[in-house]
Amino acid sequence: MYFTFAWRYFKAKKSTNAINIIAWVTVAVIAFATCCQVLVLSVFNGFEDLVKSLYSSFYSDIKILPAQGKTFTLTAAQITSLKQQPAIANISLIAEDKALLKHQDAQTRIYLKGVDANYEKVSGVAAKTNRGKYFIGTTEDPYIVAGSGIQSATALNFNPAFAGDSLTLILPKKNSLSNDAMESISMGNIKPAGSFTIQQDFDDNYAITNIGFVKQQMGFAADEYSAVEIKVKDKADPKDASDALAVLLGKNYKVQTKYEQNTSLYNTMKLEKWAIYGILTLILIIAAFNMVSALTMLVLEKRKDISVLQSMGAGENNILKIFLGEGLLLGGIGTVAGIVMATILCTLQIKFEIIKLAGGSFLLDYFPVKLVPADFILVAATAVAIAFIAAWFPARKASRQEFELR
Repeated sequence: MYFTFAWRYFKAKKSTNAINIIAWVTVAVIAFATCCQVLVLSVFNGFEDLVKSLYSSFYSDIKILPAQGKTFTLTAAQITSLKQQPAIANISLIAEDKALLKHQDAQTRIYLKGVDANYEKVSGVAAKTNRGKYFIGTTEDPYIVAGSGIQSATALNFNPAFAGDSLTLILPKKNSLSNDAMESISMGNIKPAGSFTIQQDFDDNYAITNIGFVKQQMGFAADEYSAVEIKVKDKADPKDASDALAVLLGKNYKVQTKYEQNTSLYNTMKLEKWAIYGILTLILIIAAFNMVSALTMLVLEKRKDISVLQSMGAGENNILKIFLGEGLLLGGIGTVAGIVMATILCTLQIKFEIIKLAGGSFLLDYFPVKLVPADFILVAATAVAIAFIAAWFPARKASRQEFELR
């Protein structure tokens, strides 16, 4: 009943045309704000999924690191116990450190990861190798798979015709006590196999080679490693698996999930998303001032109607609900219109990639979009809450109007 009165007041012609104009402006601003909120949240969802997929190609589900220092000891029995954990699909042993890669007159600093044969089962680097091939060779005959940025900086060539082309890799020796700088480093020859393209941070800094070669060059012990990277089974929870491994290994090891390896990245993405959402909410608050004005003017115009309702037995709560309904009606129409517009725009973007990214240097040439139902609920709830608060004050004023019928 209350919304019936509210609807009649909304569509009825007002004696003062300004009331109609302000009401429709309020609806338009709410529609614009909710549309923008859904669009922005959907674009952030798209970019978040894209970034997560890129980082998932490089970072494993779980990574074991030393609690202190750069290396730890992992015995054969411990490795076996890791493999026997029910949530673990595969593990890869890692020896990694900073290095200098030289090719002819070019040289660049890299972060070198020595990996075993299981690495391509726990990481997506092999799948992202788009030049040459993913091949790490052996301890005696090592090959390197470098990021595309490193490949460009050192002019690596993966053509079989240049099979004799070798690189020089300079690595620090572990626990070297010599005062001679040359005694503290090792130099070894390595051949290029391929390059991968994932994301600029990885492409410009990381290279993959054989773990046996790296351990030999750096003077690692047989059971000494820098890290262990782990792939969990599809239905397993990485956090639960991480907690179980932390208990199994003890305090000398640090066990991190994929999220924990990139906490700052994920936190920054979420902070940016909600900061933009908060800014756009201010537009809704501005629309609320228009709503207060429209409803206040409507209350003044409908003073006689309010008195008639009071004479028919309508109490304060009845009058309050009628004008609250009017405010919620304005907010509801604007919210539905905004969400519908945003859904149409997002659907068109997903299907036809209408809006392009400038520059053309990113992995995608269009804005990625992902519609999440929770975002629609959040935006609608925010708009309705603001509309309710804005409508409360003029509705309360209307409900307290003294009975006066002339």
